[in-house]
Amino acid sequence: MTSIGQLGENLVARWLQSQGWTILQQRWRCPGGEIDLIAHSQGTNLITFVEVKTRSRGNWDADGLLAITPQKQVKLTQSAAYFLAEYPHLADFPCRFDVALVNYKKSPDRGLDDIHQAIALHQPIQWQGYQLVLSDYLEAAFMV
Repeated sequence: MTSIGQLGENLVARWLQSQGWTILQQRWRCPGGEIDLIAHSQGTNLITFVEVKTRSRGNWDADGLLAITPQKQVKLTQSAAYFLAEYPHLADFPCRFDVALVNYKKSPDRGLDDIHQAIALHQPIQWQGYQLVLSDYLEAAFMV
């Protein structure tokens, strides 16, 4: 069974693809860290490292935004440096760090998933027994 965190990452990956991005890696791991999504924009040659936070409604940390602490930012930056060292042909592209916030709640499984519908900000979809909403997407959420 897919975890709720993976569902959130998959939702954001599909949304990014619908926005013209190519997903280079999902759940990329290196010593000391992980990056949820790494995407490339063909038009601008921009690389974005995306941290996805999936939270239930009424959570304590502003939908996951408060979990992006200075320490977390350092870990993400270090992980991005590992990635660029492993893929040196991408090292000269401009990079940024984005944060995607996904809300969820349990929903009766109707046997039909909405995941094949277009994914849009603030629009709920049914997927694997959950209602998921991409509640916010913060471009260049922090600087390095």
